[in-house]
Amino acid sequence: MQLRRPTRKSRPIDEEGESFTTSIRRYDPRTRTRREDSASRRADRPRKESALRQLMNSWWDRLLGGVSSRSFSQQEAQYSSHNTKRDFMWNSIGLAAWGMVFPMLTIVVTQLVGLELAGMFSLAFVTATLLMIIANYGVRTFQVSDLEESHSFSDYQVSRWITCAAMIAIGLLYCNLRGYTGDMFLISIGVYLYKMVDGLADVYEGRLQQMHKLYLAGISQTIRSGSVFIIFSLFLLISGNLGGACIAMGVTAIVSFILVTAPLALLETPASRKASFASIKRLFVECAPLFVALFMYAFIDNMPKFMMEGTLSYDNQLFFNALYFPAQAILMTVGLIYKPLLVKMAAAWADVEHRNRFDLFIVVMVIVILAITGVAALLMNWIGIPIMSFLYGTDFEPYRQLSLIMLAAGGVTGIIDFLYQVITVLRKQAVVMRLYLMTFVCSLFVPVLMISMTGLTGAVISYLVLMSILLVLLLWEYVSVRIEYVKNPEAEEPMTDVPLGETTFSDNALMVQNGSMYLGAYPAAYTGVKPAKSSGEGRARRMAASARRAAQQGARKASESARRQERAQNAQLFEDSEDAFSAAELDAEMQAQRAKEATRQADAHAANPVQDGGAASPAPTDSMAVADVSTGRKRDAGSAFRREMAARVDHAEGVSADDYADADSLADGWPNEFQTPRGE
Repeated sequence: MQLRRPTRKSRPIDEEGESFTTSIRRYDPRTRTRREDSASRRADRPRKESALRQLMNSWWDRLLGGVSSRSFSQQEAQYSSHNTKRDFMWNSIGLAAWGMVFPMLTIVVTQLVGLELAGMFSLAFVTATLLMIIANYGVRTFQVSDLEESHSFSDYQVSRWITCAAMIAIGLLYCNLRGYTGDMFLISIGVYLYKMVDGLADVYEGRLQQMHKLYLAGISQTIRSGSVFIIFSLFLLISGNLGGACIAMGVTAIVSFILVTAPLALLETPASRKASFASIKRLFVECAPLFVALFMYAFIDNMPKFMMEGTLSYDNQLFFNALYFPAQAILMTVGLIYKPLLVKMAAAWADVEHRNRFDLFIVVMVIVILAITGVAALLMNWIGIPIMSFLYGTDFEPYRQLSLIMLAAGGVTGIIDFLYQVITVLRKQAVVMRLYLMTFVCSLFVPVLMISMTGLTGAVISYLVLMSILLVLLLWEYVSVRIEYVKNPEAEEPMTDVPLGETTFSDNALMVQNGSMYLGAYPAAYTGVKPAKSSGEGRARRMAASARRAAQQGARKASESARRQERAQNAQLFEDSEDAFSAAELDAEMQAQRAKEATRQADAHAANPVQDGGAASPAPTDSMAVADVSTGRKRDAGSAFRREMAARVDHAEGVSADDYADADSLADGWPNEFQTPRGE
């Protein structure tokens, strides 16, 4: 028999599709009251803000507080300093973001508005980068190395505002001279404005680095670069107007500077003294030679691009810069390898007996650069060309051979950068100016001839030729210096001419550039000191510096030897005094014991004047007093002598005698009967 499963009795359903029980519960006043109370409690409960929202609210409160008090520098700093790991991480992120803005924006422009406008944008960016050297004026390394603040932060700010104004004025003049109108004028002005803000922010980020908060500078740089990329891309995507997108990029950079960079530097660093006209003038004079050297090298590096304008169409600017970016990657990779090793290179050069290691390191580093260049060429020939074609939306296959030539130029540039640091270690940076000048003369006619004959191919080859000329000159200079030092060792310039423990900006071997430490003191020409005009004067100057250094070292050694002898004599005298004082202590103790025994016998005789018909012994009261006085004098004299000798020995060790003002500190651990009572 099959059993039927009992069915569940269905509940009545109302017209709205709701069961009767649910309907009753829904309209029950008690249920509704509980539900309303629960909703009210949830509404009254404060919502937990995200970490990003809390950070933004806190930062906005600090900005309003600084504005209301009319002083950002008087506000209390909230972020810590001296965190090397965090500094390195955020500085690397900031530099990567800043370095990727140009190639990424070029890709965006190519994809959205075409090759011609992308070429115009590339040329404007190259020009703005060169003009930014005017804004920076080579001050960043000088500023972060000015640990004693010989120039106030106000001096650096005023000088930077002046150079930024000069940059914009020169940029407008250049646009007028080139006859830029329409899109090219708007593109140039927008990009110039963005790079001007980059140069202006550099001095504030340098202040953060000077106060050991480099990670905040990296965060500022990341925010500015990221916001510029996002706003530019969105504006161009929506409007399709490249000139307007460039203006929006410049405005975005200004807003990020006002809201982040400038307040961050003022809030997180100590207040600065007021600016001084004399100090600002001296700052311009001291940094002028370095500015000229940097500007000249950048001009040589970009000369083929400028020569292409007016001769070739703007799309050739895009192709040249697209091929140029992988070559720059070689330079950046080489810098990451050798810059941490510069201090060891300097130590190898300072060790005169093992300078073959210095030469060996140079050979090995050159081989490493060539290997990196070879690997980059293999990757470019394999997958690089297809990737570039995909990113830029155009076929780069016809430029395969040019890409390999450009990579070779990148390897040459890497060796040039490394050899410049080597010459810095050899203290021959002043000669580099002459080499730059010779290469600059060549750059005036080599690119023009080659571009007029072969177009873009001539531009790429002329870039390789110019870099090769500079490389040959640097190699020749290095070989000449090494031969001179081998033949005439006394002509070698010392690594430093200041006494131990004293440093100046021009002699300090540790400099900071872009957040990374590297060795390279400035030459005399970079510090306002005029170099010798003839080889005879230069040789005499070097020999005098070497003699001065030898005299300083001899004086230090003689002083240390005399101090050691004095320390040994005082120690021996102290040991002799210890022996003599031990004998005095023993004698005083024996006398005290004899006095005590005499006192005991006198007391006994006083109690029994005559025993067994004998006469009474005289009471030794006077003898006891004399013994006690003698013992006390010896004890006091011995304590004073010990304190004096201890102070003399410790003074020879560099400890002041005032540290032993309390005589009881010397008496710790002595026998109780020889401790000097407090107050005597």
